[in-house]
Amino acid sequence: MSLRVVVIGGDAAGMTVASALRRKLSKDDEVVVLERGSWTSYSACGIPYWISGEVESPEALVARSAEKHRENGIDVRMGVEASAIDPDARTVSIVGGNDLPYDRLVIATGAEPVRPDLPGIDGKGIYGVQTLDDGQELIDGLAKKPKKVVVVGSGYVGLEIAEACVARGFDTTVIDRSKAPLSIIEPQLGEQVAAAMRKHGIRLLSDTAVTGFTLDDTGDVSAVTTKGGSIDADLVVLGLGVTARSALAADAGLPLGAKGGIVVDEHQRVVGFDDIWAAGDCVVTSDRITGELIHVPLGTHANKQGMVAADSILADLLGEPAKLSFPGVVRTAITKFCALEIARTGLGERQAQAAGFDPVTVSIETTNFAGYMPEPGTMTVVMIADRSTRRLLGAQIVGAEDSALRIDVAATALAAELTIDDIVMLDLAYAPPFSSVWSPIQVAARAAVKALA
Repeated sequence: MSLRVVVIGGDAAGMTVASALRRKLSKDDEVVVLERGSWTSYSACGIPYWISGEVESPEALVARSAEKHRENGIDVRMGVEASAIDPDARTVSIVGGNDLPYDRLVIATGAEPVRPDLPGIDGKGIYGVQTLDDGQELIDGLAKKPKKVVVVGSGYVGLEIAEACVARGFDTTVIDRSKAPLSIIEPQLGEQVAAAMRKHGIRLLSDTAVTGFTLDDTGDVSAVTTKGGSIDADLVVLGLGVTARSALAADAGLPLGAKGGIVVDEHQRVVGFDDIWAAGDCVVTSDRITGELIHVPLGTHANKQGMVAADSILADLLGEPAKLSFPGVVRTAITKFCALEIARTGLGERQAQAAGFDPVTVSIETTNFAGYMPEPGTMTVVMIADRSTRRLLGAQIVGAEDSALRIDVAATALAAELTIDDIVMLDLAYAPPFSSVWSPIQVAARAAVKALA
């Protein structure tokens, strides 16, 4: 007897699940994907670089089109929006269409930009950026040549969009309620980012809370209002982060956690619902250091979770144990502002304290390769370790080219629960054109060892 798996959402997680299932299921079984947008399998992380002009077109960000997926036997339905899930009847309601029965369901609805409930928030010219369709709307807005662009928020998206706007020659202001940009890194590193932003012509208003938006007679944004006054704006980009797009799950009674993320087990099965799985930016996942359920939207996690969900569904259908599980994350992230690279993993000092650790924090200055080589770049590495166990808790890097990817050593050490002593003794690659004799991460680990002596 044939069966039908319905996947809601056609980006990284959803299409990873659908593709894996299509390869393994019988040709008589259906794999149906409902995608309300215009694109499948694309890189949302690449949108700021499309906006800046570094990436020529949205098609360049698409890994596989809907047509290619259909050629592989997946029933991809574009522009089709699910409006409700009935777990008891095992159906998905579709806007303007009939209910679609399913045998197994995957929710991969992604995330959506935070739009705070402020006066004027729904005015024309105020954009959030999460999908390729969002990116096209912003590009169309910038094509109207606004005189003043304001980015609200200085997280990763806010920083990258601000750089894109400056690269295109727009007068750009960034407003953030934190005292320094990128509040997920330590303040002294944030100050380095702030200096780079100002150096490249961005007006940065830190420690400033936005209270609303002023609209003109036609409903277009004309200013951003703050507690300190009004900032002229012809176009506004919201860079306040995202929340899980989980309204369908909430209405169906599925369990939700941080930022509305759907609660799943280690096999991406929705807790309490044996025939529903969820993956990607719409779910919460476990922090491998603290065990806390957190919302960390990132394409790398979405693809892995899609693999795990597909494996679990196949195991369920065959009556076998699942082979894969998703172990959680250590909050690794990386970005850049112009030539300044920024990366972090694990816990910051305040996060470590809040989690009950007794952190020791060190900061070191070093170079990205041997100092006697021509024109070495500099970097700052911050490392956090637990005082009693000496276990690494987190690391952060801000520096010149070839700095930020060193964070992967720390991320691996976190996953392996290494101590700072273990890190000092790691056998890492060395040659003068690539590194100083001590890797920057090891330089920081040695400083932590001294601090704990």
